[in-house]
Amino acid sequence: MSPHPLPAESLGFEFADPALEARVRAGLERVEQALLDATQSEAPFVTAAAQHVMVAGGKRFRPLLVLLAAEFGAAEVAVEEVVKAAVVVELTHVATLHHDDVMDEAALRRGSATANARWDNSVAILSGDWLFARASDLVADLGPEAVRIQARTFSRLVEGQIRETMGVGEGQDPLKHYLSVVADKTGSLIATSALFGARYAGAPEDVQESLRAFGEEIGVAFQLADDLLDIASESDQSGKTPGTDLREGVPTLPVLIFRAQADPTDPTDARLLDLLDSDLSDGARLAETLDLLRAHPAFGQAEDDVRRRAADARKLLTTVPEGPGREALETLCDLVATRSV
Repeated sequence: MSPHPLPAESLGFEFADPALEARVRAGLERVEQALLDATQSEAPFVTAAAQHVMVAGGKRFRPLLVLLAAEFGAAEVAVEEVVKAAVVVELTHVATLHHDDVMDEAALRRGSATANARWDNSVAILSGDWLFARASDLVADLGPEAVRIQARTFSRLVEGQIRETMGVGEGQDPLKHYLSVVADKTGSLIATSALFGARYAGAPEDVQESLRAFGEEIGVAFQLADDLLDIASESDQSGKTPGTDLREGVPTLPVLIFRAQADPTDPTDARLLDLLDSDLSDGARLAETLDLLRAHPAFGQAEDDVRRRAADARKLLTTVPEGPGREALETLCDLVATRSV
């Protein structure tokens, strides 16, 4: 596997507690090795295709959350189960990336060619299916309840993708539709990550539920912060090329807020509406669109929404035990709240 930063660095996350940092880093190293082991096939081509996106790097946000949630139980009793749960959620996530890249006709992910670009759509789809199968095989080792949780999570992932693909129905609010898609496509798996970590470390059921709810809320906030980052970043240092979503016509929070309140009689709003409805593959048009969006009140409202969601997620942590694990999750909330700047 090609070396890449651990999630702490890639997210800009800093641990306040050295002992917790050591435990999490050790856990992440085990997860990385387990991911490699889980994606080995007797057919070398299958291994290469399945590992293609995974070895390009990534934040490993979901495994990180599994390990942090495990701090609320007797983690030393169930280390193997916690690591396996982290592998399950990451394999599921990577599988969805294979499929998303096909549906989006994406050529690059994390700076490397996507599986569909390197081979073709069929290989990308089948390798994604194979990763889902590997995740299903591993989750069976965690017991029937884990299988049920994973199945329901997968159902939400697929439903979210279907509703995104079908688009906004007649009479539907585009912003509400988008937020519900984000909750299903992103929030659901991050919620399951937190639940799995707490559950397989032996945390009490009320703590498991609090962390699951926290995962859902911070997961949505994390995705919406990505929406802002697509517009706010001045360079690709953030890991995203500015304006990628705009160029591809992907609706995001700031754009949807703007469209909901745009005044066609206002020259600035009228110009921005025209630009958003135009071909933004043109660099000059894209740059102008980014400048207008950054300066528009809708962008500030989107920032406020992300901060509010991060704050709501933080409130959910008041019901879990105090300690280094809770402090780390609170730091994660602060990080998400400021991720767009």
